[in-house]
Amino acid sequence: MPPIPIHFAAKADLARAVESWRQWLGSEKRASAHTLDGYGRDLAAFLTFLTEHLAAEPDLAALAALGPGDFRAFLARRTQDGLGRSSLARLMSTLRGFFKFLDRHGLVHNPAIKAVKSPRPPKSIPKPLAPDEALEALSSAGELHDEPWLAARDVALFSLLYGAGLRLGEALSLLRRDLPKGDTMVITGKGNKQRVVPVLPVVRDAIADYLKRLPFPSESTDPVFLGARGGPLNPGVVQRQMRRLRQVMGLPDTATPHALRHSFATHLLAGGGDLRTIQELLGHSSLSTTQRYTEVDAARLTRVYRDAHPRAKA
Repeated sequence: MPPIPIHFAAKADLARAVESWRQWLGSEKRASAHTLDGYGRDLAAFLTFLTEHLAAEPDLAALAALGPGDFRAFLARRTQDGLGRSSLARLMSTLRGFFKFLDRHGLVHNPAIKAVKSPRPPKSIPKPLAPDEALEALSSAGELHDEPWLAARDVALFSLLYGAGLRLGEALSLLRRDLPKGDTMVITGKGNKQRVVPVLPVVRDAIADYLKRLPFPSESTDPVFLGARGGPLNPGVVQRQMRRLRQVMGLPDTATPHALRHSFATHLLAGGGDLRTIQELLGHSSLSTTQRYTEVDAARLTRVYRDAHPRAKA
């Protein structure tokens, strides 16, 4: 899927650099269309600000001349616009990545951005489904379609997200040739990093049932999950189906496709899985990212204690 066009004012050399950066994100970093859209909007906001701030369309030379105060002025403007700390932190992450790309390709060298501290986003913990909710979600996913093959598709997709802990983008990027022929499969995640994940028999059976019902011819290089018209399944369609599922089951807004991945990790940890193994299964580069799930389990234990212990009740 090509990157969504973004609109900004910039001289020709900078515009070409932006396009090269976005192409690199999509091809080398395997960023999803959703991620590309977010990065693009962040950078467009920065370049739009610079046009006003510098009273001229920016070019590569203008970026090289920026000082820490210019970046801080941009953050101040976005704060006035009502952006929270999480959004501001993402903005700075986008800019750092863009300037790093420019530096690596010999286009712009500007260490000033390193002197600007990113706002620390509020600490958050994953919000998984309860085990019974996750299982019910999988069984109920097929009830939202009148078309049997679409129902089987959603069951297979949600089973894969929960049963193997995949990101939605990883699942939707799977090709027929990537499907497991045994108990494991190789997943290519962020940064083209590959990992091996186990595939439960119930997940394999759900995928096999979906493919048996698929009404379109499919080659080994075609996506596994297809939309109603036979093209690649759009993540927005999956998000919409999950919203419908939330309404049917009375689940909170935090019950998203990504929450199935959170549920995979949290339920493994609660069942005795060790952090290092879960880190490998999720494809996290840092153990600290995986450690967030210990906070989820600790919160669950605290609730159980408060609800059950006589002293806690007193």
